[in-house]
Amino acid sequence: MKRVVLYGLLVMLLMGICLFGIRAYGEAKAYEASTQRLVAQMAPEKVASYRAKEWAERLSLGFYKNKQREEMARIAKEGERHRAKSIHYTLYAMGLLALLLGFYFLVSLRAFTFFGAAVAGIMLFFGLMTPILMVTIHKEVAYLGDVVLSFESKSVIGSIAKLFGNGDGIVASVILLFSVLIPFVKTVALMVVALFMQSRFAHGVVAFFKMIGKWSMVDVFVVATFLVYLTVDKGEVSRAEAEVGLYFFLAYVIISMLVSLSADKMLHGGKEKH
Repeated sequence: MKRVVLYGLLVMLLMGICLFGIRAYGEAKAYEASTQRLVAQMAPEKVASYRAKEWAERLSLGFYKNKQREEMARIAKEGERHRAKSIHYTLYAMGLLALLLGFYFLVSLRAFTFFGAAVAGIMLFFGLMTPILMVTIHKEVAYLGDVVLSFESKSVIGSIAKLFGNGDGIVASVILLFSVLIPFVKTVALMVVALFMQSRFAHGVVAFFKMIGKWSMVDVFVVATFLVYLTVDKGEVSRAEAEVGLYFFLAYVIISMLVSLSADKMLHGGKEKH
């Protein structure tokens, strides 16, 4: 009975993490859309129109109202609200994740490995799909002031597609291999190991991942390289802003290493806890 209750709680935690992940993704995309609309208002032609309306407002002694300024303020406020919510939902998901990891002391290594691999897969999914970075390229233009020349907000998956589209196949392939394919295969393999721990296959899988263990931080390295690639100096003033997808991906990397250690202990002398 105790085991059933514990497993039920684990399932509920997984569902809660999924729910907050979906909410965080939705708010992050809404923030991306709001920022894109705000950036559109800061294009050179829009800024020129804005300056002209400001002068018209001054010359009319306030009788003419610059509605563009009000619209930009509204969009900025809306974007900040979406950003705050995306951070809050991400924190809620991480809080439930911490609770789930605490079940290491309450359930068997086999159960912890299975559920740990499952939550790692969830974190990986949201880490790949949710925006991880926003980059805007600014320039000071005489008489206009600060204008935005370009805006980028991409997830890992979106950026891989863009890199392939731009002909950067080598960079895209490296990111695809180490940030998508290997993590996905590793997550599924660890769940299979937990289900069939007595088979030779399970021992072979763990031995394989131990052999490539020195590459366990390549995921982080690839993401760091990816960020540098996006924020490379293009001769103008750039501003980069990390998004919540980066935290989901980092959570995956940490959980994946913990679950790998759990699986190794389970298959090599770890005592089952009930």
